[in-house]
Amino acid sequence: MEYLIIFISAIFVNNIVLTQFLGICPFLGVSKKISTSLGMGAAVIFVITLATIVTWLIQHYLLNPFNLGFLQTIAFILVIASLVQMVEIILKKISPSLYAALGVFLPLITTNCCVLGVAILVIQKDFGLLEGTIYALSNGVGFTLALVIFAGLREQLALSDVPKGMQGVPIALVTAGILALAFMGFAGLV
Repeated sequence: MEYLIIFISAIFVNNIVLTQFLGICPFLGVSKKISTSLGMGAAVIFVITLATIVTWLIQHYLLNPFNLGFLQTIAFILVIASLVQMVEIILKKISPSLYAALGVFLPLITTNCCVLGVAILVIQKDFGLLEGTIYALSNGVGFTLALVIFAGLREQLALSDVPKGMQGVPIALVTAGILALAFMGFAGLV
């Protein structure tokens, strides 16, 4: 039951993008098409889950035993950068069209604060490896859900008659705010 609560809470109640405001750059940048959003979401789910597992192991078997906690951020960033490079190489071979569609945003997963934020939050919340992995996976799913919903809304807005002063980024930010308010409705769920 505890794992289900972690899963639902991270996806809906404490969505990493809409309530904690981590990962806003790719959220706004890659959300113009649903297909691109799904690809980015899948890449983030993979990287965030794998990075959390590896960083948890590094924290508990290397940094903590040798009192090197001050190296946490640097070590975590290096792990995340390596994993993103791996995902980039795999996507380039498996799906060149998705690789091209993601463009500059794929390397931005390296600096996506949601990946680093989740890895650090797992350590701060003192989760075990399984709890941390579920937390990371569900945060990746929550990120993807928010990204895909937002992309769908932006595709619909592109077909709508939006006043000239609100076209582009302004209407995207207003829409993101309304979406965040919608997710706040889940606050009493867990």
